[in-house]
Parts: sequence; structure tokens; C-alpha cells
Amino acid sequence: MGGWRGILGFDYGIVQAPLGPDISGPELVAAVANAGGLGLLRAPDWESPEYLRGLIRKTRTLTDKPFGIGLVLAFPHKENLKAILDEKVAVLQVYWGECTEELVLEAHQAGVKVVPQVGSFEEAKKAINVGVDAIIVQGREAGGHVIGQDALISLVPRVVDLVGGGGIPVIAAGGIVDGRGYVAALALGAQGVCLGTRFLATDESNAHPTYKRKLLELEETEYTDVFGRARWPGAPQRVLKTPFFAQLTTLPIDENETNQPIIGHSTIHDMVKTSTLEKDIRRLAGTVPNATATGDLGSMAMYAGQGVGLIKEILPAHEVVKRLVAEAQFLIRQTFSCEIC
Repeated sequence: MGGWRGILGFDYGIVQAPLGPDISGPELVAAVANAGGLGLLRAPDWESPEYLRGLIRKTRTLTDKPFGIGLVLAFPHKENLKAILDEKVAVLQVYWGECTEELVLEAHQAGVKVVPQVGSFEEAKKAINVGVDAIIVQGREAGGHVIGQDALISLVPRVVDLVGGGGIPVIAAGGIVDGRGYVAALALGAQGVCLGTRFLATDESNAHPTYKRKLLELEETEYTDVFGRARWPGAPQRVLKTPFFAQLTTLPIDENETNQPIIGHSTIHDMVKTSTLEKDIRRLAGTVPNATATGDLGSMAMYAGQGVGLIKEILPAHEVVKRLVAEAQFLIRQTFSCEIC
């Protein structure tokens, strides 16, 4: 494939994770696509096919390169899926639910590649058996909702060995923010990397400036289940250890956001003027602050992976891609080259 370490027809093996709500919007996805990576929009967690069509079409006004979209299978998605396939995006990334043979066949008939994100060896085996085009392997180091318990360094090689010579690219996700992480993933046998937190901290990301600033200021994360228990039960997440989170003690199992006060407000899906949702944000809700959020931002959930301590500046998305490639090339060609080998 063209370019350096390309996967799925893209120039580089660099994937920008789907970030919600609205955080990986058209501007971020197009910037990543224009830089040669795979940018992923994020589908809504409820049926909103017309909004989704508008989102895809707006992205196409900003880039003539292919891109993809992430769909969480745990939420209603039948109509959203139809819109995605009708629009023939390049890649459908699916997560947190069963990637069936029927889904893969339907996508392939529309000319859309399917890339599930998995968190275990067993999930990877199921994905391979239904004919997916690539697999994102997520380690426990990842930010946001984390589906598995295994660390990236042990899980990726097992999945690579499982794939064998089957031609299915393995993409590593979890705690990777720079060229060193990229090279480490390649050494484990992956053919690409998927980054969420690093692209969250970019100019084009639709995260609130306060959220972006916290990514630079704070270095610790924690794996927890206290946010969004009612909306998405059984879905643990990795969050920034903000002062608010650090003050939380263990939360009784029956406590969730439904009996907490409203601490802020947000407009979801405001980039395309269809299906806009005005949302009250309750304490302990899993809604991260996007650019429209108001209120007690410091008490809102802020997802981040374990590599956040390595992020020192907000960069344009194209610069993130450029640096990842340049750093990885340098390490491979200079640091790890051996003249007598």
C-alpha cells in the first residue's frame, strides 16, 4: 500500500479514534484525512440518521480523502447504520457489541470496510471469523470506555499471532501518543495505531478549552465505573484524575447520575443544524464537556488514556500525524538500525 506503514489504503497506519459527543467532528476528521491518516467521526448514541448524513456530507466538503465513522452497537443504531452504508463511507468502526457476519456482509455489499474494536483475545477470534477488514485491539491503558482488562503489550502479540498470515491488519490502541508508542506497537506486530487522547488535544478537536487545558496540566488517570452508570451500565472508563474525581470516594453500587444535581448544560450535534439536542449535564454523567458546555466543567467526566502525561501542547491535527510518522521513522532508521546486523 502507498506511503509508510499504510493500512486499508490510507497513507499512514494512524487512526484517529471516534470521540463523542461531537468532539471528533468534520474539522478534526478532515484534518486527519488530509494528513494521510484515518479519521473517524462518531455516530450518535441514538437514532439520528439525517443528522448523520449531514455530518458525513459536511466532512466531504472539507476533504476529498476517505474517512470513517464509529458506531457503538450497545445503543440503538439500525437507522444510523443504514445512513452510513447509504453514504458509503470508507470505514465503519464498531465497538461494544457483537460484530455479526450479517453486519459485515451488509457493509461489504455497500463497499464499506468493517473494523471492530476489541478488548480480548476471544473478541478478536470472533471478529476474524466473521470476515472483518482489520481489528483495533484496545488495551486497558486506553482513555474513555474500556471494554477489556488486558494490557496492550500482552494482548496485541496474541491477536497478531491469531491473525497469522490472514492479511487482517491489527491496530493497537491504548496510551499511545507519540512516535515511541507507534514503534512499540509495530514491534508487537501491529500494523497501525489508534489514538484518542492525542487527537483530543488538537486545535480541531471540539473538546472544551478547559478540557484541553486539563490534558496538559494533569498526568494521572484512573480506571473507574462512577460516570454514566444509568445511561451505559457495565461500561467502565478511564478518566483524568481531576480534583473533583480525586475527592470521590467509592460510590455505592446503587448511586448514579439520575439522583445527582444538574451541574451544567451542553448542545450536542450543533455543527450541522439537524437533530440538535439541548442537554442538561448531571453530576456523575458520562458526558464530557464539548465546546458548547457551560457550568461546573471541572466536575464533568474527562476521559483520557494513560499516555496523557506525555502530551505537552495543543497541536494542529496534521502536525500530530506528521510528528508521529517522523518520530517513528527516525527511531526505526537511526536508533534501531544496526550496521553489522
